[in-house]
Amino acid sequence: MRRAGDFLAVRVFRPDVASVRVVDTSNRTRVFEAAKIHESGFFEAVLPKGMQEFAYTLQFKSHDGTEWEMHDPYSYGRILGDTDVHLHAEGNHWDLYNKFGAHLTTIDGVTGTAFCVWAPNAQRVSVVGDFNNWDGRVHIMRKLVGSGVWEIFIPGVGEGAHYKFEIKGYHGDVFLKSDPFAFYGQHSLQTGSIVYDLKRFKWSDQGWMDYRAKQEWHKKPISIYEVHLGSWQRMAEDQNRPLSYIELSHRLIPYCLEMGFTHIELMPVAEHPYDGSWGYQVAGYFAPTSRFGNPDEFRHFVDNCHKAGIGVILDWVPAHFPKDAHGLAKFDGTHLYEHADPRQGEHRDWGTYIFNYGRNEVRNFLIANALFWFDQYHIDGLRVDAVASMLYLDYSREGGQWVPNCFGGRENLDAIYFLKRFNEVSYERFPGIMTIAEESTAWPGVSRPTYLGGLGFGFKWNMGWMHDFLGYMSLDPIYRRYHQGSITFSLLYAFHEHFVLVLSHDEVVHGKGALLSKMPGDMWQKFANLRMFYALMWAHPGKKLLFQGGEFGQWDEWRYNQSLDWHLKQFPLHAGLSRLVQHLNNIYKEYPAFYELDDTNDGFEWIDFHDSDNSVVAFLRKSSSGQTLVFIMNATPVVRGGYRLGVPKPGFYTEILNTDAGIYGGGNVGNFGGMSSEPVPWQGRDHSIQIELPPLALLGFAVE
Repeated sequence: MRRAGDFLAVRVFRPDVASVRVVDTSNRTRVFEAAKIHESGFFEAVLPKGMQEFAYTLQFKSHDGTEWEMHDPYSYGRILGDTDVHLHAEGNHWDLYNKFGAHLTTIDGVTGTAFCVWAPNAQRVSVVGDFNNWDGRVHIMRKLVGSGVWEIFIPGVGEGAHYKFEIKGYHGDVFLKSDPFAFYGQHSLQTGSIVYDLKRFKWSDQGWMDYRAKQEWHKKPISIYEVHLGSWQRMAEDQNRPLSYIELSHRLIPYCLEMGFTHIELMPVAEHPYDGSWGYQVAGYFAPTSRFGNPDEFRHFVDNCHKAGIGVILDWVPAHFPKDAHGLAKFDGTHLYEHADPRQGEHRDWGTYIFNYGRNEVRNFLIANALFWFDQYHIDGLRVDAVASMLYLDYSREGGQWVPNCFGGRENLDAIYFLKRFNEVSYERFPGIMTIAEESTAWPGVSRPTYLGGLGFGFKWNMGWMHDFLGYMSLDPIYRRYHQGSITFSLLYAFHEHFVLVLSHDEVVHGKGALLSKMPGDMWQKFANLRMFYALMWAHPGKKLLFQGGEFGQWDEWRYNQSLDWHLKQFPLHAGLSRLVQHLNNIYKEYPAFYELDDTNDGFEWIDFHDSDNSVVAFLRKSSSGQTLVFIMNATPVVRGGYRLGVPKPGFYTEILNTDAGIYGGGNVGNFGGMSSEPVPWQGRDHSIQIELPPLALLGFAVE
């Protein structure tokens, strides 16, 4: 409704209707016929002179005679306030997801959906959907001049409506985009966004949330089970479909409890078009994928994890995004979210675009997204993917293929600032969460606070340990004597960061083979090697992560579209390996010496690493209260009878771990539950024990 002198006029553009009438909602007998003043579908009703503004509805009649009535979207004022616009422009609107996107709203007693999107270089932006026949001429959005933000409130659009933004780009071309802030969306070939109400779900995990907020996680046991939801288990009897979020609640959570894991890490669940990207090419950053159910069903899964005492970590991908036409790429016809220069804006290895971290609104989008998962989904941690690719401008590039920073260096200063700010805001707003960096270089201070010059992450994946130990374990034992340094090297830097030791999905794909198949020797030796490897991983300083299938010895490489080979657990060696992982998790949580001093050399001490001829190493793990555990590993298939080992103090040494135990599939070479120390000086210590050292095995002792 607009005033022109002494007259009010209601103008309506609806090319899909034959006639329009204006109805006064307070006096429905007052009806004004609108004249069609342009053949394109432009109508105008000029009201009698002197009339004041009033609430009204529009009555439409289609060309086939169908009639309906609705409120006029353009009769409502602005949705975003000046503060919202200002904070967004400066990159500090942390609750942006409560404003942008599609939100069910009631204005003046009228229900509908408010839409808001950032597209500063677009000539026009319209909301199209199944409520307007996908006609971009019907619901053209209002542009907030100077901000690049477009908005509209559409009465009558409710939950479940499918929509997109039709954008007339900078160069005049017209295209469709999914909503970057959509809470729910389609996947694969169907790419529509879906209006969804996130205010309905009732959480029942307050006990966990209160507990989490008080934790110092670097001093706690963390054993993470890494899961790809689409392939953990599948329903072979139902067209090999993956499990739903609800089904996973009933299967995955009890399994993790049984196995003793403290956390589940989910490979990316944010909406992605291509299954083969495993979720690492995200198109819908604010929408858990609809492959397994709706957003509240995913919340149900998280809620049940928390009630069972299991934390949930999500893989998060702020490093890059796909070029799919419906996604963020060239969103308003220009390089909006990505750099325009391909030397800065494109990952050639992955065929994706790189976020422009120097743009305030882009940083805001990503940080608000991280906070969204903590806030709306109670996620306990974000594992940030491909951090190394963000830190270095020359990552996987030859000379001339990258642009130095303003100081001539290779460091991506904008990305560094973004990562620091992301960590600062996340820990400030959500105490007790954790952020984890997948960072594969020697970048200093990844998990140090930003006020000490670090990036501010809570933890860093220990990729060096993984590389060294996988290389060592793949050797024929006869050659291991020449590679003793592969065992000891990780302790030179083990306390420089808060590390997570990882055996992740990346190590069991692309021709690398499953963990079990990497082990040398015959069938028995392969299992013995893997049992020894796992036990050493649990005994080594650092938190733990194991990818699905590794816990029972999957033979085949992981495939994203097939279930794990669960039938293998019926065989003794596979079942024994599973029992070992279960036992490792249980004793790991039972003895603080395993985890309490992970980040300081006060919690670790070598007993001996010089016996390279026998490929034997021995060390201590200690807690702040003085608890001491003794570990010794024999990396050859030879029994070492009567092996003497120096120990820290006199007492009875209970054998709490023996990977050669028969219940794990071993040969049962052991020490009958333990032995008392003897006052025999050995290896620089006043007391020692004499043990039977099994082949390809690790022993653990607790001193009483």
